[in-house]
Amino acid sequence: MGIEGRRIRKTRYVATAEYVVAVEVDLVYPVDDPSEPCYEPETVNLLRDVKQHVEAGDLEWLKGVGKVYAAIDDTP
Repeated sequence: MGIEGRRIRKTRYVATAEYVVAVEVDLVYPVDDPSEPCYEPETVNLLRDVKQHVEAGDLEWLKGVGKVYAAIDDTP
């Protein structure tokens, strides 16, 4: 069961030197304290998993959860 409250969708970015992954997640304004949004535990775990997969270079998995952007090395 999730946290009760108003939900909004936001894009969160997980970045390394090689990639940035844009992931759409829910922020929840809890009924008990609507002054500030929070993440549900599942969202925290998803963002942690994304970070691990970005660090491992697992592009196929990452493409399934968000948009993957690659850094361009334009150093001459």
